[in-house]
Amino acid sequence: MMSMTVTIDRAGRVVIPRLLRDEFHLEPGDTLRLESDGERLTLRRVRSASPLRKKRGIWVFHGGTKLTAAVTGKVLHDIREGRDRRNRTP
Repeated sequence: MMSMTVTIDRAGRVVIPRLLRDEFHLEPGDTLRLESDGERLTLRRVRSASPLRKKRGIWVFHGGTKLTAAVTGKVLHDIREGRDRRNRTP
C-alpha cells in the first residue's frame, strides 16, 4: 500500500503523481471511477471491454503480453503469404 498527499486545485482537479500513473499504466483520456465510503475516496480504473485504445490519436491494440519484433514479423509474413496465395488462384 502506498500513501501520497495531493492538493485539489480551484477547479476541483487532483494530479495523480507520475509514479502512480506509470505503475497503473494510466494515460490521458483513461476513465476513472470515484467511489466514496465514509471518509474514504477510492479511484478505480474503468477497464474498456475493447482491447483497442487511442494513444496519441492512433488506435492501438492492448492484448496484455507484448510481442517481439520477430513474432510480429512472422505473423505479418504468414498473413501476406496467405493473401498472395489466394490472389494467385484463379
